[in-house]
Amino acid sequence: MLQKRAVLRDHSLRDAGPATRSRGDRAPDPEVQIGEMDTAEAADLARDPEVLVMTPVMPIALIAPFDEPGPAPSGVATWGVSAVGADATPLTGAGVKVAVLDTGIDADHPAFAGMSLNRRDFTETGDGDGNGHGTHCAGTIFGSDVDGIRIGVAPGVTEALIGKVLSDDGRGSSEMIFSAISWAAEQGADVISMSLGFDFPGLVERLIAAGWPADLATSAALEGYRGNLRMFDALMDLMRARAAFGSGTLVIAAAGNESRREDNPNFEIAAGLPAAADGVISVAAAGDDPGGWRIADFSNTLATITGPGVNILSARSGGGLRSLRGTSMACPHVAGVAALLWEQVRGEAVPQTAENVEARLRSRAKPAGFAPGTQVPDRGVGMVSVGDGSGPLIA
Repeated sequence: MLQKRAVLRDHSLRDAGPATRSRGDRAPDPEVQIGEMDTAEAADLARDPEVLVMTPVMPIALIAPFDEPGPAPSGVATWGVSAVGADATPLTGAGVKVAVLDTGIDADHPAFAGMSLNRRDFTETGDGDGNGHGTHCAGTIFGSDVDGIRIGVAPGVTEALIGKVLSDDGRGSSEMIFSAISWAAEQGADVISMSLGFDFPGLVERLIAAGWPADLATSAALEGYRGNLRMFDALMDLMRARAAFGSGTLVIAAAGNESRREDNPNFEIAAGLPAAADGVISVAAAGDDPGGWRIADFSNTLATITGPGVNILSARSGGGLRSLRGTSMACPHVAGVAALLWEQVRGEAVPQTAENVEARLRSRAKPAGFAPGTQVPDRGVGMVSVGDGSGPLIA
């Protein structure tokens, strides 16, 4: 039976024997390939020394946010921009290249006027944003002021990579995100932001609808999920290896919205792919309550860091502003702060690497200020913050 598979190659290994696969002093040269093949063809291809991982593709979907009216900002900036300290720093993200892998972007929105938007459609549905999710996330990262309100954490970013990996219905498949990450890294992205997840239940349902027995469908979906996790881990490993020959890329992903603490405090779902992949910074969502930042009931646990994710006002596809909540809204706050820290690192006599930016991102997060009873696994290292200039660096 033919099955669509994603294949991760490292062309720097083309001269290496299958037993060695040693990279030595060569920079990795990764490529993601997609093809339909049967089991015998897949087994034969796996013997190629350039092939690191091969996996069946599986569906992905945006981490669906929740609409809400949202209060009007009390000042000239949204509460999220203020909470991370972006409105109290001279840093703007100038010179930093950010990739947003989502549903595309409304390039005509005033929030993105004057920007250089390198758009690529991986869904074959057009590079516009008929959903609005990608436009909202991009607005939080680098959108300029709209109607006198600052919505962007890093409005000094002038060059962005917009990879449309989800169609207008918010769905896609894993080969799209693998190809997009590889593309963004090749294009020199300093930060990659992803507010999406791998749809394990959706794959089970699709297989059952195609006539598979439930237990066989579940087993096949589990195999696909494991394979895609290995694929992500291998891709992140290659990106870290490439950083030794350049500055590297920081990859940030939303933890997910599947928890239901409002029904039961113990109804907590762990962060899934891609947030759970090795080397990815996963983001939980918090709201601004009188008693301190409160982790949202829907926010998945075991996150790396927390971002503002409730009552987040940002760009609406088609014009104007829209308020949403979700870890999808928290993730771009962290991506925006990462852009600010990239600018700061590049202005100092320190190694200009993603490793250094991540060190600052972690060290400057605020563990205090949360509502009483907030658990460390739910908030990670704390609320993302530009910080006061202190924090460890990698020499």
